[in-house]
Amino acid sequence: MRRSVYWSVAALCLSGAGIARAQNPVPTAQPSVLTIFREEVKYGQDADHEVTESGWPAALAKAKAPATYIAITAMTGPNEAWFITPYASWKAFGDERKLEDGNAELANEVKRLSKADAAHVSAGRSVHLIARTDLGAGTFPSVAKTRFYEITTFRVRPGRQQEFETIAKKFGAAYKKAAPQSGYRVYQVAAGMPGPTYLIFQSYESLADLDKGPATDAAVMTALGAEDGRAIEKFEAEGLVNSETQRFAMNGPMSYVDQATIDQDPAFWRPKKAAAKKVVP
Repeated sequence: MRRSVYWSVAALCLSGAGIARAQNPVPTAQPSVLTIFREEVKYGQDADHEVTESGWPAALAKAKAPATYIAITAMTGPNEAWFITPYASWKAFGDERKLEDGNAELANEVKRLSKADAAHVSAGRSVHLIARTDLGAGTFPSVAKTRFYEITTFRVRPGRQQEFETIAKKFGAAYKKAAPQSGYRVYQVAAGMPGPTYLIFQSYESLADLDKGPATDAAVMTALGAEDGRAIEKFEAEGLVNSETQRFAMNGPMSYVDQATIDQDPAFWRPKKAAAKKVVP
């Protein structure tokens, strides 16, 4: 399986010229572009899949590949692993792909890992997203401290996109007023899924943060007011094809992040392997 998100990262290392660019820092503001590679992991293969996937960060770190990505694994819904790579622009994404075969050693390692990964994965899908900062709320979270994600997918009926965005902006204004300490990011699907589709990302440092959800929801609805609240309910019934909320856990070993992020919690991002026990005859 050819995973362009990894190949494009690998492409930036020019082994023939002995040149490697510096690794990008993990984003501290909402990236303009995201690519997501979604893998469907076979039942009972999660542990083996993680072992194989951890080979990518090791290979990329050795090659000093610049683009970073995080790996998240499903806690609900289909048994999937998502690999999310941020870019400043589509040009930045395209520039990486131009040098795709620049590092022969890394390219061979990626081929080996891809073949091994196929034993644990049944299917995959690439999705391209663009940031909709006008629809989100709150400050960008610390990736280094994030341990869980809640991602809600809204599939809007054709012709109702503008209505969705108008309501989303009203909801965002109420959210900022009711829960200024929290936030979420909105992305619109550019390719890879039926549209119009929007993904809303919320980050948590602990699952205990989810206990605050009901109170936050109530405060937001109060801030919205009865009229806008009814408009949202009406749109949910008539303007959406469907919506789905999934929860994910951050997977440190499968993520390729900068050293500054790793240094904040080395045991999470790069846990040491347990030493094999010696068998005494």
